[in-house]
This record gives sequence, structure tokens and C-alpha cells, in this order.
Amino acid sequence: MADAERVLIVGGGIAGLTLAAALHQQDLVVELVERNPTWHAVGAGFLIQANGMRVLHALGLGAAIEHAGAIVRRWDFCDEQGEVLCETDLEALWSDAGPCVGIERTKLQQVLRSGVAAVPCRLGTSITSLAQDNQRVSVIFSDSSAGEYDLVVGADGIFSAVRRLALSATSPTDLGAMNWRSIAPIRPGGLTTLQFLLGDGCFFGLCPVGEQRTYGFGYIMQPRSRDPLEGRLERLRNRFASFGGPVREYLASLERDDQVHCSAIEWVEVDEWYTGRVVLIGDAAHASSPLMGQGGCMAMEDACVLGETLRSAATVDGALSDYVSRRKPRTRWVQSQSIAAAESLRMSPSIRDAVLRERGDQMMQSRFGPLIPAP
Repeated sequence: MADAERVLIVGGGIAGLTLAAALHQQDLVVELVERNPTWHAVGAGFLIQANGMRVLHALGLGAAIEHAGAIVRRWDFCDEQGEVLCETDLEALWSDAGPCVGIERTKLQQVLRSGVAAVPCRLGTSITSLAQDNQRVSVIFSDSSAGEYDLVVGADGIFSAVRRLALSATSPTDLGAMNWRSIAPIRPGGLTTLQFLLGDGCFFGLCPVGEQRTYGFGYIMQPRSRDPLEGRLERLRNRFASFGGPVREYLASLERDDQVHCSAIEWVEVDEWYTGRVVLIGDAAHASSPLMGQGGCMAMEDACVLGETLRSAATVDGALSDYVSRRKPRTRWVQSQSIAAAESLRMSPSIRDAVLRERGDQMMQSRFGPLIPAP
């Protein structure tokens, strides 16, 4: 095992919590800090695809996730009126990798937190400086406390402080798209599948989650803009007013502006993921667009692989080198395929829809095929 008995994880999102659970099970001394003063699940919902569920089952958390969410067996691409253009059987696609589960972000966080119940977690705490030598990393925190660690992991997202302090001043890139996310208390039209209803330069996604609720997300190719909270729901309804019944039914069930979260779509691609005893995982290293729905699953895989390499390698440098060599090709594939999917939204709807009717499922098989084997 690598000489990394004391590990600091910076960031309490999907990447950080999954890694904390994995390393705690290896009997390492793990500490986690999270800059938010409360446990705050960013976003609304999430489809944990089978490669992410494979990680969660390995950590003993998969059954709780399935109980809290809804198993999704099919992914449909539809025109904006809801006519199916192509469908993919997710159980056949992923084989025995696991199920795909739609779940609310808050419930996903609750399950992940249960896996780190014995791990010290400090909320409202960030890092302000970081220095290292060959043996340890010295960290000063925002509350003026300090600590020394054998390994520091930046799991602190797209605006990672760890990345900025130790590796790169790289800023996120704006991808020219906006995203509106929410949870509705209904299943429009008895929804049981993941549906992407495709319009002209936009789409609206619907994903079943637990308790007969639905995660909805509107994606529009447009420059970054600020969408004020007041009147947000009505503007979203107007923007997708031409869409078919499921989208209108979904949006009609929402009642308040604050049920809708809005953000620009951003991207991070970093050449170097580690230096010395500091390493990045998840969005801190490879944030992508959401069009493959793989951002969280890639973070879970990162955590799993980093845990494996720390267990199997003789040194920290060897473990981190192995981690990067195993993870980079896979995350680069997801990023490239996400860009390709985004570009398809710029096509004429008539051409795009014809392509999906002819070979949409084949394209999905090719897109996700490389992710089916364990990382």
C-alpha cells in the first residue's frame, strides 16, 4: 500500500463523499472539508448510470440508492412533440454492470453521507494555502487552523481551490449553453423512461426519480446570461411552450420560481491532474457538459480507481501515476462525446431527427460501449 495513511479530501460533493467512503473502508485516516456551511446538494436530480451504480454497489451503498430512487430501463430520444425517434434498452446496453437509477440530488447525498458517518467532516471550511515536500502536504484552512497530510485530494469541483493553489490557474470554459433544472411532484403521462425531447437548438429532458416524482432539465444553446429568480418559471414555460404534452404537464406542475435552478454549462480540461502528493478528481480535473449524463459517474469511478491504486501501489507517486493513466482516456472520451452530442443540437431538426430514426440506438451503443467494462 502507498504511504498515504492520512488523507485530506477537499470537497463534499459526489467525488469527495465517494472517495471518503472508499478510503475509510481501507482503514485510512480520512478527513473531509466542505466550503458550504451546510450540506447542500447542487442541482435537482441525477441519473446514476450503471457504471456509477457499479461503484456504489461495491461500497455497499447500491441497495440504498435503488430504494431512494427509480430504476430507469430505457432512454428515448423524441421530437419536441414527444414522438419517439429512437430508443435504447439500458439494461441490454449495460449488461451486468448494474441498473440505471434516477434519484434526487438530496437523496443521493444522504446515502453517500451514510457511507462516511465515521469520517470527520468539517463544513464551512475551505483551504487558503498549501505547501508540500516529498513526505507531506501542509495546509492552512479558512478558520486559521492547519494540518499536515500524506495526501490531499481536490474534489472541490469546477472552480477547484486545490487546482488553483497546487496545479493550474485554468478557468472554466463557457460552452455557450444554459441549463434549467427542477423536480416536479408528478410523473407526466405516466413517465417510466428517460426522455429527451429535442427542439431547435434546445431540448427538455425528463427522468423518473423516487416517490413518483420527476427530474426535469431544459437545455438551450445560447450565450451565458443571467436569469433572475423572479419570473423564472413563467419564462421557462414560455420558452418550451411549443413542446408536447409531457413537457407542458411537467412545467404546469411547478408552482414557484425557486423550484427552478439555472446555470451556464461550463467545461474544464486540465493537462496535469497531480503534483507530488496533491491530486484532482471529478469536475476539478475534467468537468464536462451534461449531455452524456456521466459527470457524476466519472467522479465515482475516479474515487474507486484512486482507492484501488493507493491500495496496490508501493508509493504515492506510483499510485497517482497509475490513477491518471487509467482515468484520462475514459474521461477524455466522455468529454469528446459530450461535445459531439452538443453539436448535434446545432443541426437542422429535420436532419437530426432523420439520423436518430435511422441509427440513433447504434450511436448510443457506440457512445457508451467503452464505459461498459470496469474502469
